[in-house]
Amino acid sequence: MNKIRKGDEVVVLTGRDKKRRGTVLARIDADHVLVEGINVVKKHVRPNPMQNNPGGIVEKTLPIHISNVAIFNPASGKADRVGIKEVDGRKVRVYRSSGDVVGAKA
Repeated sequence: MNKIRKGDEVVVLTGRDKKRRGTVLARIDADHVLVEGINVVKKHVRPNPMQNNPGGIVEKTLPIHISNVAIFNPASGKADRVGIKEVDGRKVRVYRSSGDVVGAKA
């Protein structure tokens, strides 16, 4: 079971964007996630008239390693670790600090 999924709000733990929050847009692979507004770089793109691409300098969001982000716990207002528990016969993600289910409407 994945501890961080698409749509989760996460906090960056290390790097240039430390302490910033964003929403997970996609899981690139088992170890990398794409987070909205995090790890944005400027990339020089050549013009390509075949694809109607004017070229220039484009801002692009790059993936970040999953170990450098932690899920945001709205109850505590801080980053939190995620554990897995079995509730009513199915596995669910829970916050380690409080034991509350991730994504549950309070």
